[in-house]
Formats: sequence, C-alpha cells, structure tokens
Amino acid sequence: MEPEEIIASGNLEMYVCGALPPAEALEIEKAIATYPEVKREVELIEESLVHLAETVAPPLQAMTWTNILNSIRNLTDTNDSKVRSLNWPAITGWAAAILFMGGIMWMLKQTNDLNDSLQVTTTENIILKEDKTNAENQLAENNEILEVLRSKNYQSYTLPGNQAVAPEAFAKVYLNKTDNVAYIDIKGLPTPPRGKVYQVWSLKMEPLTPTSVGLISVENKTSEGIYKFVNFPDPEAFGITLEPEGGSETPTLSQLYTLGMITI
Repeated sequence: MEPEEIIASGNLEMYVCGALPPAEALEIEKAIATYPEVKREVELIEESLVHLAETVAPPLQAMTWTNILNSIRNLTDTNDSKVRSLNWPAITGWAAAILFMGGIMWMLKQTNDLNDSLQVTTTENIILKEDKTNAENQLAENNEILEVLRSKNYQSYTLPGNQAVAPEAFAKVYLNKTDNVAYIDIKGLPTPPRGKVYQVWSLKMEPLTPTSVGLISVENKTSEGIYKFVNFPDPEAFGITLEPEGGSETPTLSQLYTLGMITI
C-alpha cells in the first residue's frame, strides 16, 4: 500500500498498541523503515498515547515505582527505620491510565475484527447477487427456448440410438423447415470423452449424402443441453457422430450414435 493508505487504514494505531497480528505488524515495520511519513505518524501516535496517559494519571513522586515493587513482593527495608508512605493517588491514576490504554487496544481490535467481518459479508452478498442474476438469466433463456419449441412452426423428431454403438442414446430435434432452423436436445447422449466432440449431420438418403450441420459446442449452445443450428440443406434424416475435437469432413460411421428420419 501507499503511505497515505497505510496511515488512513487505522493499522498504525493498532501496531502501536500491539494489537496487530504478527504478519501485519511486520508489514507496518517495513513501511516505517521505508516511508519517513509513516515513521513520523507512528511517533505522533506514541506521543499522543503518552500524553493521554499523563493527563489521566498524576505525576509519580521519586521512589514510587520502587515502593510499588517492594509492596508486591512483601519486602521490608530493615536498614530504614522510617516507613515510607505510598502515594496512592498517583498509583491509582497510573493504574487507571494503563486500564484506559488497554481499553483502547481492545476497541481497536474489535474495530479491526468488525471490519474483517463486514468485508466477508460484503463479498458474500456480491456472490449471492451474481448467482441470483445468473439464475434469472438462465430462467429467461429457458422460457424463451420453451416458447420457440412450442411454436406451431417447429416439428419435433426423435433420433434413436445406434444399437451397435449406443443403444440407450437418443436426441431430440425441433425443426423449423420454413426458417431453416433446428434446435437439438442432446441430454440423451453420453458425455463425450476427452478430445472428442459430437457432430451433427444433415443427410440425403439416395444417394447417401452427408452435410455437416455443425458441432455440439458452446458456440451453438442456447440453453442447458440445447443447441441451435441454422442454414443447412433440407434434410431427409439427421445423424450425430462422435468425432475428433474440431470435427471431421465426413462422418465416422463406426461412431454413429443417433440417426433418425425426418418426415415430410
């Protein structure tokens, strides 16, 4: 990030308070070494926190810290017959200052966690919105295809599977002879193996004359499992073969998966 972004991120305050994860703290340390303005901002933050602590707590008298440690450890000074009195207001003030700074650290960590959670939620909402848009587009496409196929201008034909190659296979053809348009539903075909593709053929029977209508590919896809083909010779039959990727100039009859006649 640029120095301005680092300063505006709020991570410097958390770094000074020791609330950053180690990896992020390392990044801040590198930025301090690289950018003088970042180093100066850290110094200003430290000065502000020290000033804040001094404002909350009254100044300590000499020997106060020694007395605090001695009291905690239950030590007595046998060489000193005069018992020193502790400055309890000063000690209490510094304790309050420490607690106050701890509260700042806790709030900064909570703010950072909240920002992370907000970012995750925003990302999830964007993904959900994209999924919703895609689903709506798919539904619109499906409805459009249904309206086309239900039109009286389209005739439906079933291409049964070749008993020698794929007896369970089949495909559906929706043909508009007037506009020379065909929609082919291939959900009855098995998934082609890697490096292979289905190719559709328009056939004249006597003599047998195959003409490629096109490949079953994303370029012809209009909906899930349905492909559109246009501008092909008036067929007497449709056949679908399995061909090498990119298609073939003539059909591989040993890989003829479906074949069906087109009635007048």
